[in-house]
Amino acid sequence: MGGQAGEAAEQNKNRLDQIWRHPRYQECLKAIQSCEAEREFCRHTPEHFLDVARLTYLLALEAGLSADKDLIYAAGLLHDIGRAAQYEQGIPHEKASVQIAEEILPDCGFNREEREVILRLIDSHRKRSLENDLASLFYRADKLSRNCFSCPARESCNWPDEKKNLEITY
Repeated sequence: MGGQAGEAAEQNKNRLDQIWRHPRYQECLKAIQSCEAEREFCRHTPEHFLDVARLTYLLALEAGLSADKDLIYAAGLLHDIGRAAQYEQGIPHEKASVQIAEEILPDCGFNREEREVILRLIDSHRKRSLENDLASLFYRADKLSRNCFSCPARESCNWPDEKKNLEITY
């Protein structure tokens, strides 16, 4: 990429790297890893966060929706970052993730309008919707990111069978 497009892409990448390197993000990520150390299924890892972002972007392209990759990836990185608060304090993780994201995003160069989009995706990622909008695709991507069909802990999983991906789905 050259010129302004290349500069914009580099700036966006830097914002995502800033989320990753943010001290609060790393603190929360370590807390999740500690809480899930003995968990045998569906850990909330950077791989999961990025899978959700990638799937959301692909689903948006397939649906012909206008989608800002930078905002989708920011939401993907942050959507489960409040998991430790859920485990330790009983706070629904989507609410805790929104609170944590509100702390991190301004430090990483996201403006108010961008933050609103990201926070809406995070907050709605556990709510199934019949709409064909970015939030419903984000929800779907979060579920599609799990390969239940190959999980050795499938039988002990607390997800109901109708939510599990028991077949390769796309």
